[in-house]
Amino acid sequence: MFGQRNVDPSPGTHYRSERVSAVNGQYFFATREGTLEGPFFTRVDAEREISFYIQRMAQGSGSLGNRTY
Repeated sequence: MFGQRNVDPSPGTHYRSERVSAVNGQYFFATREGTLEGPFFTRVDAEREISFYIQRMAQGSGSLGNRTY
């Protein structure tokens, strides 16, 4: 996948990867910012929180337009 975010200094190739991981029976998700969010009790909870996280980040940067994630 080719693309560049507004904050990226130069064009680059970004690959999709599995963002949810399980550690000792708890679930976490990784962000583009390099943080690990969690723990969550189920994978479904973690995946739902990913959507909320994306919405919060988009609202915080003022770019809640017609973007696809």
